[in-house]
Amino acid sequence: MFDSVFHVPFGAIGVCLSKGAIGQLVYLPGDVEPIKAKSALARKLERQVRHYLADPDARFNVPLDIAGSAFQQRVWQAIAAIPRGQVRTYGQIARAIASAPRAVGQACGANWFPLIIPCHRVIAAEGIGGFGGTLAHGRDGEGFHLRVKRWLLAHEGARDERLLG
Repeated sequence: MFDSVFHVPFGAIGVCLSKGAIGQLVYLPGDVEPIKAKSALARKLERQVRHYLADPDARFNVPLDIAGSAFQQRVWQAIAAIPRGQVRTYGQIARAIASAPRAVGQACGANWFPLIIPCHRVIAAEGIGGFGGTLAHGRDGEGFHLRVKRWLLAHEGARDERLLG
């Protein structure tokens, strides 16, 4: 299924290639067996992720096989414009693109390129919000994806009282 799986501080990342581009990134638990990259592109992405892990200001420069509606792509462009260390609420993104917060949340959930299109930088008005199709119900009840979201935001230096849970 994956063209590469490599471990990162918060677990692992699985990479799927499609049409000579990155087709999908998947956050995986750390107990998943690594898979050596099967292509130069998968190796390039792994190097870029490792660079990001060492320097959260690092940029990604890999081709993406983006398949999404025009609306989803507008949301993803707005998300990609959020600077490192900052967050935006679903409502702020919705107002910026003349939409609704719930629709923005659905587009975030349809993002196949987390980390590259940093949907972890989008939070709810009252708290951390969801991530990877998971909603937050307080720190004690949050699962793997929300722990990944918190790790990424901390790595990037995001400081917002809504992130405290």
